[in-house]
Amino acid sequence: MKKYLLLLCTILSISCYGQKETHFISINQVREDLNYLDEILREKSSYQGLNGFDYHKSFDTYLNKIESKDSISVLEFGLFLSQTMGKIGDRHSYIKGYDLPESKYLPMAFAPLDEKVLVLEFDREQEVYKRWHSEYPYLKSIEQIPINDILSKSIPGEELAPENSFTLRAVRELRNIETLFYILNKELPNPISITLTNEEGEEKLFSIPLVEKDKRPRIWDERYHKKGFFFEFYEDQINNRKIIEQFFRIDDQLAYIQIPSMVDRKDSPTFFQMLGSFMEEAKNTEALIIDVRDNGGGSRDLIQELAGYLVHPDSIYVVNVTRQRGELPLNNELKERLNSRFLFPKSEFEPREQETINRFISTFEPMYQLNEKNFSENYYYLLNGKKLSTDKYHFNKPVYILANERTFSAASILVSVFKGLPNIKIVGTNTDGSSGNSERFNLPHSQLDGKISTMVSFQKDGQILDGIGTSPDIRIERNLNQVYWSEDYQLQKLIELIEEEIKNASSKSN
Repeated sequence: MKKYLLLLCTILSISCYGQKETHFISINQVREDLNYLDEILREKSSYQGLNGFDYHKSFDTYLNKIESKDSISVLEFGLFLSQTMGKIGDRHSYIKGYDLPESKYLPMAFAPLDEKVLVLEFDREQEVYKRWHSEYPYLKSIEQIPINDILSKSIPGEELAPENSFTLRAVRELRNIETLFYILNKELPNPISITLTNEEGEEKLFSIPLVEKDKRPRIWDERYHKKGFFFEFYEDQINNRKIIEQFFRIDDQLAYIQIPSMVDRKDSPTFFQMLGSFMEEAKNTEALIIDVRDNGGGSRDLIQELAGYLVHPDSIYVVNVTRQRGELPLNNELKERLNSRFLFPKSEFEPREQETINRFISTFEPMYQLNEKNFSENYYYLLNGKKLSTDKYHFNKPVYILANERTFSAASILVSVFKGLPNIKIVGTNTDGSSGNSERFNLPHSQLDGKISTMVSFQKDGQILDGIGTSPDIRIERNLNQVYWSEDYQLQKLIELIEEEIKNASSKSN
């Protein structure tokens, strides 16, 4: 009897697995799901149509392509929607709920360096990366396909990310070769051929057996090297003083704050309390570094808190302009969501603040002129130093905000907000800017989950954040040692620049 039960369980298990792998929907259901998504995009998406991409044409072409079929897999449909949504330009949008094949991997990791793709292996004992091949460190092609041709199509939904952000994400994903070849609609050989080059451009061909999941190397990611980072909002981390204290230090009159996540005041009161205490300690230092590299976003509360120290009490600045998509006048829920981001219409500001808005808007030139019927009036993010500096002091020394291509969402807002303010410089690389006020949905037949943005967020210079990000005032790229995790070159180089500036300023004063 036990044998029969075991056999029955095995059959059921295989059957369930097969159904998951071969979940199909009819062409009519595809059409209905597309109509459902079309209504959402037409009524709520803030970015559709702005960059000239017409998703209707993409939908029609796809329906014509599959019209002769009885059904298609949810996997195929989900991949199509991800690729289409990615062309709209909404960096917060996604389509989830379909599983790309992922069981075979390349036995190496990859990282971008000087516009090349560095091939790495991970030393688990030393917890560092090193060259996979000592003489031929760079990847030129896979199966004779030039690497740039592969990268350009490798991450559906991300193709309109800022160039450096897209490159980093795409290069890292090369390890997941089975997924990549499915996206490229190419058969995956095993072993697979790769062509590597050396510094002189000389080539060497390698035949590489693919590995299973348990043998795959750790994907290259600088976040893993930064001990104490919290990337998920776990309560035992965001209020753990021993973890948080690692994010603050003072060395040789230079204050340093690392902000790994844009936590909010309600969920992480300990972080805000320790930040306040640290800023008191930093009062007599010569400069301040705020490190938001690899910060994926969250709340704007930390922007407000830092602004209390960084904005002069006599100053008022407009730092962000947003327009909300939706039925007008906006309902209370949408207003509250904007207000939670410190965004308000001009009428809700005091007279002096309104004067600042008037001066700002007289020269403000947004890159898109939005339809008055579909979008709200301007909502402004305004920093009023007098209001923000209560129980704080003005840190009037140089401030350097260190960012990179994984500084995203609210963290990218932080960079954009403070760029151009007195005494503040942005350092590092271009951010992966985004600001969305997202809304989620579920397609009725495919059961795919999605998300879109409902507001358009402009920077002070009129550029949107999505797909553009914020450029640094002082550009510092990572070097080879930083890729290997043997040093934090960007931070160390910035410290050297600051020390030189302090030295020069001291010489002039004497």
